[in-house]
Amino acid sequence: MEFFQNEVIGMRWLNRIVGNILGLCGLNTESPIGASIQFFLFDCVKILILLSVTVFVITYIQSYFSPERSKKILGSFHGIGANCIAALLGTVTPFCSCSSIPLFIGFTGAGLPVGVTFSFLISSPMVDLGSVVLLMSVFGWKVAILYVLLGLVIAVAGGTLIDKLGLENQVERFGCCSKSCGCSSKTGEKEDITKKCRNAFEQVLTTVKKVYPFVVIGVAIGAAIHNWIPGEFIINILGTGNPFGVLIGTAVGVPMYADIFSTVPIAEALLVKGAQLGVVLSFLMGVTTLSLPSLIMLRKAVKPRLLAIFTGVCTVGIIAEGYLFNLIQYLII
Repeated sequence: MEFFQNEVIGMRWLNRIVGNILGLCGLNTESPIGASIQFFLFDCVKILILLSVTVFVITYIQSYFSPERSKKILGSFHGIGANCIAALLGTVTPFCSCSSIPLFIGFTGAGLPVGVTFSFLISSPMVDLGSVVLLMSVFGWKVAILYVLLGLVIAVAGGTLIDKLGLENQVERFGCCSKSCGCSSKTGEKEDITKKCRNAFEQVLTTVKKVYPFVVIGVAIGAAIHNWIPGEFIINILGTGNPFGVLIGTAVGVPMYADIFSTVPIAEALLVKGAQLGVVLSFLMGVTTLSLPSLIMLRKAVKPRLLAIFTGVCTVGIIAEGYLFNLIQYLII
């Protein structure tokens, strides 16, 4: 398991190759400049490899879960069971909340319960399969699994609470979904495997082209934090000495617009410098779940009261999970 974690998921072999190449070029990787360059090159290549693999796998899986089929699945369950299924379906959707909101609009337009659709909307950006793979590569399998389990708890609890509040009248009704939501698309079950793989490969190219500038920026920030910002500074602000670190991490993450692939390098560097695990994970959740652009998009689909409740539920859940991770940090790393 340790070999799989370090060499397969963590790609330490790649880090050694990068270090050797830089050494042959006469660069001292022990110096701040050399270490920054090694961090930058290694993380950029590693993340793009993981991104390509996970996008391919997720896109292939999604070919069996078109919006129409997802609506049929969700419509066949009731109560908290429906919330659980919606949260699980959210794990095979795209990486950011802005990608999931059009599907959310399609689900509400089809008459699915509002609480069920919000369980989907919360889990989709927070605990997708790409998050699991990348978190395993950086933080280890224990953190990744616990992150997913707690994220699903937030999604199910949040959706159930919203459902109990009876907020169906707070959803903006649409006569027909836009093309972007994919409601009119056919299921992929009749496509052969070759076509599914070709579509998945095309999605890899499209996603990498869209995401790589943010990955480069995120890794560059992570490299700067990792090698140029004193550890004492990070510890004072985000370490055990500051009980408000989780609140700071959440508040900093919310205004940002990025996916987990571009923010994990920043979180990784903060953790190495002494930030608490709960702080960096609450930062990640804030970025992926409650970014301002996604909230602006969501406002087109729901009324202000429901938007405020959704934001509040997610924020409380993220903060609670952050402090929980702080408590058990030394048991799972």
